[in-house]
Amino acid sequence: MTSLGLFALVLALATLTGLFNARILRLPLTIGVLLLSLVVSVGLSVADWVLPLHTVHALQTLLTQIDLPTTLMEGALAFLLFAGAQGVDLGALFARKFSVLALALLGTLLAVVVFAAGAWGIFTLVGLNVPLAWCVVLGAILAPTDPVSVVGMLRRLGLPAQVQALFAGESLFNDGVGVVIFTVALEVAHHAHPVCALRLAEAFTTEVGGGLLVGLVGGWLARKAFALSQDPQLDLLISLTLCTGTYSLCTAWGLSGPIATVTAGLCMAAPATQRRITEQGRKNLHVFWELVDEVLNAMLFALIGFQVLALSFSRALVVAAALAIPLAIIARLLSVLLATLPVYLRGQDRMGVLAVLTWGGLRGGISISLALGLPESPMRAPLLAVCYCVVVFTILVQGLTIAPVVRKFHPS
Repeated sequence: MTSLGLFALVLALATLTGLFNARILRLPLTIGVLLLSLVVSVGLSVADWVLPLHTVHALQTLLTQIDLPTTLMEGALAFLLFAGAQGVDLGALFARKFSVLALALLGTLLAVVVFAAGAWGIFTLVGLNVPLAWCVVLGAILAPTDPVSVVGMLRRLGLPAQVQALFAGESLFNDGVGVVIFTVALEVAHHAHPVCALRLAEAFTTEVGGGLLVGLVGGWLARKAFALSQDPQLDLLISLTLCTGTYSLCTAWGLSGPIATVTAGLCMAAPATQRRITEQGRKNLHVFWELVDEVLNAMLFALIGFQVLALSFSRALVVAAALAIPLAIIARLLSVLLATLPVYLRGQDRMGVLAVLTWGGLRGGISISLALGLPESPMRAPLLAVCYCVVVFTILVQGLTIAPVVRKFHPS
């Protein structure tokens, strides 16, 4: 099947599940699409088991053709992060910059360590031999919260601006940090390289710092280009160039593309840049990037739902996945608590913020893509199965119950 045919098929699946959700379930679009895709996948698996028609095998082949890791990490992610960055309240973000940095950097590192230690104990308990180094890889896969899930959720909940800034800032930056940690941890685990703290710190600083620099330079160049343009269509081309150019350059140079794209998106959302765009251009850009965000979200979550067809579970893996779900929540709680406690401003409702940040720490497409991108090895199956179960739980259960948590701790 051609690339256009695959794109049309995924778009059709997202459309059909979205229509059913809009008419029957009335859940948030991405959650409804994921749930329906998951139900269809399980139904096809059961039907294929009862009356073998090789449908599941055909769909597995199709999923291999789509190649979700490449589709997201080298395509959709740049657009999703760029669109999400433009919806952030920059004033509130900079007012909470130390908390955001603590969550994105220290919080992500803590989440990796806590989850890796717990996962190693769980695998040992159920009789699966997964070395600690691979548990660190799994921790890096599940540490970042997903901006696709979180930023969209913020628009509907009416959270205080300060909490929204913490949520959005962390979710947009910590995925880049998580990808960097994943890359380094995978190299250590897969190639059995000795761990060198200096080398790890150097790689981390280079990728994150380089991504920030490329994003800032790209944002500055785009600001100059907007000042020269008085054409709304040209404004749109400039924004597309900024989004795709920063991500592609960083990918080619071995830097963090997600960090660069988020930084570039924030630069474009800055008042100094917006003043250089025509009024019609600002309207067009807002509508365009909002549509990009919604369409790609729906397609991505449809793909995540159908990825269950590519997994295999044993009894030990089911137990491990069930135990990993509360572990993921505990790791999120401890990472948020320990990262923000030293820097969060006095007088704030710390318990309420902690509860919302913990329960709202959804995982999504980035985690699934990292797991699917693992190299073929005996460790791939258990890591992928645990990752998928944690992601689905956070999206369906935490995503559907975050609103009552917000109302309890932040009543309007």
